Amino acid sequence: MENGAQPPDEAGPGASPGSEQVAAWLRANPSFLAERPELYRLLTPPRRIHGEGLADHMAAMIQAERTATQDLAASARAEDGFVRRTQQAVLALIAAPDPEEAVAHEWPALLGLEHCTLAGEGIPAAHRRHLPAGTVRALLPTGRDTLLRDQPADAPLLHGEAAALIARDALARIPLPAGAPLMLVLGAREASALPRSGAGPQLRFLAAALAARLQPA
Repeated sequence: MENGAQPPDEAGPGASPGSEQVAAWLRANPSFLAERPELYRLLTPPRRIHGEGLADHMAAMIQAERTATQDLAASARAEDGFVRRTQQAVLALIAAPDPEEAVAHEWPALLGLEHCTLAGEGIPAAHRRHLPAGTVRALLPTGRDTLLRDQPADAPLLHGEAAALIARDALARIPLPAGAPLMLVLGAREASALPRSGAGPQLRFLAAALAARLQPA
């Protein structure tokens, strides 16, 4: 235990095994909860206790709940924004004469991202990152269609010159019926531009739209 705190000899009413040690440790480390306000959301408020100490604890619990609500609202806004941007990107793809060029040059602005490209293991082509054999399977093994990563270690391979600017990237398998494995690679300078919550369906939607455009008529 920190600060050499020793548990008291007796536990209070209804104490579970180890509760006296927890109580002793908190007494020896009174700033623990103040430094971790998110824990207040997990605590049951005390009752029939009055005074400034209780008021401080209740205020901390209220602040923790308010912070959690704000975080949830921000997450919902980011998710909604990504949905709208995805729809705009697909509309641009439908009208584009060259789908791979549209991904490389139009999608970054439409999706609010730093870098967008296709990456595959087949014959090198314009507007497409060429990957060593087995790369797509290693990143997106069977059963996984999408992947979001923070500070990806292989950013130079997937994002080229934009690698140093990528805080979060997203990968999505292009569901083509035949040919070498191919995936969509998106890179964001700000992680919030690729929200973790709700990103999977949007990534699969983008990949499906690309698959439809890339298949021969």
